[in-house]
Amino acid sequence: MGPVLAGVLQLLALTAALALAYKPLGTYMAKVYSSDKHLRVEKWIYKGIGADPDTEMRWPAYLRGVLAFSVVGVLFLYALQRLQGVLPGSLGFASIDPDQAFNTAVSFVTNTNWQSYYGEQAMGHVVQTAGLAVQNFVSAAVGVAVAVALVRGFARSRTGELGNFWADLVRGVVRILVPLAFVAAIVLVACGVIQNFSGIHEAGQFMGGQQQWNGGAVASQEAIKELGTNGGGYFNANSAHPFENPTPFSNLFEIFLILVIPFALTRTFGVMVGSVKQGYAILATMGTIWLGFVALMMWTEFSHHGPAFELANGAMEGKEVRFGVGASSIFAVSTTLTSTGAVDSFHSSFTGLGGGITMLGMMLGEIAPGGVGSGLYGMLIMAIIAVFIAGLMVGRTPEYLGKKIGSREIKLAACYILITPALVLVFTAFAMALPTPANSMTNSGAHGFSEILYAYTSGANNNGSAFAGLNADTQWFNTTIGLAMLLGRFLPMVFVLALAGSLAEQKPVPATAGTLRTDRPLYTGLLVGTIIVITGLTYFPALALGPLAEGLA
Repeated sequence: MGPVLAGVLQLLALTAALALAYKPLGTYMAKVYSSDKHLRVEKWIYKGIGADPDTEMRWPAYLRGVLAFSVVGVLFLYALQRLQGVLPGSLGFASIDPDQAFNTAVSFVTNTNWQSYYGEQAMGHVVQTAGLAVQNFVSAAVGVAVAVALVRGFARSRTGELGNFWADLVRGVVRILVPLAFVAAIVLVACGVIQNFSGIHEAGQFMGGQQQWNGGAVASQEAIKELGTNGGGYFNANSAHPFENPTPFSNLFEIFLILVIPFALTRTFGVMVGSVKQGYAILATMGTIWLGFVALMMWTEFSHHGPAFELANGAMEGKEVRFGVGASSIFAVSTTLTSTGAVDSFHSSFTGLGGGITMLGMMLGEIAPGGVGSGLYGMLIMAIIAVFIAGLMVGRTPEYLGKKIGSREIKLAACYILITPALVLVFTAFAMALPTPANSMTNSGAHGFSEILYAYTSGANNNGSAFAGLNADTQWFNTTIGLAMLLGRFLPMVFVLALAGSLAEQKPVPATAGTLRTDRPLYTGLLVGTIIVITGLTYFPALALGPLAEGLA
């Protein structure tokens, strides 16, 4: 079997698995967030944190809950890292430096999981399990909670109430993420992913030196890392490491975990707003972009330019031979079109255009299908922009799901889509203009610029993957990427929740003959075009200086 055919068959198998899980998982999640009953364990949690899960919140109160919970998470994880040297189960590792502890704490709380350290050489069992793995669950649940609040804004009328943040958070963890991660971890253990609490042991001589490996609860963290679109690796090589991802089947299963909840949330959206066709329209938009990017990535990576490419049947530099070009291309697109950031190959080693595709996936806003929760609310923001553009074309007030899109709504949507590009481009400009940050680049020219651009794109979009080649463990990058992650996560949430509150207060508008049907292929095409055009106009100059210049050279 040729490598191209193998890649296509894996893509077909993955699509079939996602299709089978779509309806049951999406419907189940809609029931979870619509139920008025509480499980016993949930009641214990509410009592422990002092929350009343039946109290409805308006958007400012909902936002305060999100921010307060996240601030506590950052402080706890920061303290855990700074105290690692005196904690049990630290494997003898020292406490983390302040700038790196700040960066890592912000990274995992914002669902970014950017890592400027070697996981197996810096973090002990306590930090990995009690700190990083816990944040993998709760940061993902926060993203879904915000998305559900926006969906309620469309579904409700004449009220500013969006539900209860604490109830949404706890239900997301207890009823969705924990059960799915438990099953996924068992599958990964069966595939050969390690799960233990062993210490450091010698693995023999390697290139003239002694090689050491430490064990860990890798399978359980790997499961939620992918399922919650987190992405932080237990080991520095991330999902290219055989302890995290040993076989082609485990690789395909991890891609499935990355995509299954973001895609299924479109079904949840359709059920909660009372029109599954609306969910299918959003799904079709996400699916079209995802499949298009996979096809484009395979084409760039399988292109044969010279004898080295021909002998390797593609661009094999930086890719695991046990996965090949096809599976690596699917993984790269899936991890950058979501907020996952896990990698099974080095994106810096992709072809010039291939590296550009990974960057463009993040620049779209990671909405195809995007992160857990963040992908859905990001796509709904773009849906509002598309409706507004269509309204301008025909000269009538735009409507979406029975809600008028007025000046307040479009201003909030515009602020949402502008904040992330501003962070990426401003921080990149400063890093390139100042003399010290440029010293961290391994390469010069267009590829070196791509290293910097990729880092801030990954941080501000809460992706977390690295282009490789950039030494990001400096005070400058730890601090500025940390700020980009922090602002890129929570400022958009402010606009999303404010928009949700504005929509929930409206009276529904009946559909007329002039109402744009947003559940038809025509609208799906308009939405895809809107996403591509907005991103292209925003980032094209930066892309032209980096991956496009390199790819066309």
